[in-house]
Amino acid sequence: MTISEGDSTTFAYTGRLDDGTVFDTSRADVAEEVGLAAEQPERTFEPLSVEVGTGQLIEGLEDALVGLEAGAETTVEVPPERGYGEYTDERLTEYDRETFDEAIPEDDVAEGMVVQTQQGGVGDVVHVDAETVRVDFNHELAGEPLEFEIEILDVE
Repeated sequence: MTISEGDSTTFAYTGRLDDGTVFDTSRADVAEEVGLAAEQPERTFEPLSVEVGTGQLIEGLEDALVGLEAGAETTVEVPPERGYGEYTDERLTEYDRETFDEAIPEDDVAEGMVVQTQQGGVGDVVHVDAETVRVDFNHELAGEPLEFEIEILDVE
């Protein structure tokens, strides 16, 4: 049975950047080998089950699943516009330091801190000085071409 929209599928994957760096995987042995298991000790590295066509995956990966069948193994190239988008300066937001400190009173703001807006946006604090705080709301993989090795384990 080949995968089409609406089908449930379970697959194993390893995602790499252009330089070969593994940024994500469902394979425990790969996670152990590249250090992801140590970085994310609470995570269980196991195959992913999704319903194709529901937007649970980045567009380029989801589209690549369509037409595959159980047992298929392939490598998929996903350009930034079909992955996490292009990096854009419009997603860098500058806040008045005093206003920012009032919004997050329990924390001392520092570069590298991860913050979440009331609307659910997640960003990294990239600059802090006496007057301003700059937050980057680009996804950490924005602008990156991605490569996924996938193995289809099951199709329903």
